[in-house]
Amino acid sequence: MREDKQLLVITHLSQLLDLITGIGGFIVPLIIWLTQKDKVYGMDEHGKMILNFQISMFIYSIVSIPLIFLFGLGIFLLIAIGILVLVFPILNAIRVSNVERPEYPLSIQFLK
Repeated sequence: MREDKQLLVITHLSQLLDLITGIGGFIVPLIIWLTQKDKVYGMDEHGKMILNFQISMFIYSIVSIPLIFLFGLGIFLLIAIGILVLVFPILNAIRVSNVERPEYPLSIQFLK
């Protein structure tokens, strides 16, 4: 296994493709994780964190849609999700470049 801090940073930042393509922020990290998890030190752990975060945010988004019609609170939840999806990939890319452990809040552990 080799250390590749730059690839880990790119993997975290690739989540921002969601803002452009809608689903690229899930597919690109998934492909990087599947192809590099046995080759790059730490990729397995980072890839699982990213995918858990992406799946969790998708579920929270789906749950917030009915809440828009019921209470109007779903709009605030969608705004909060949008902020989380924008801010945390950038923060975690900075953490990875500084050799710190990334953290994704509200992430459900689907992949362990």
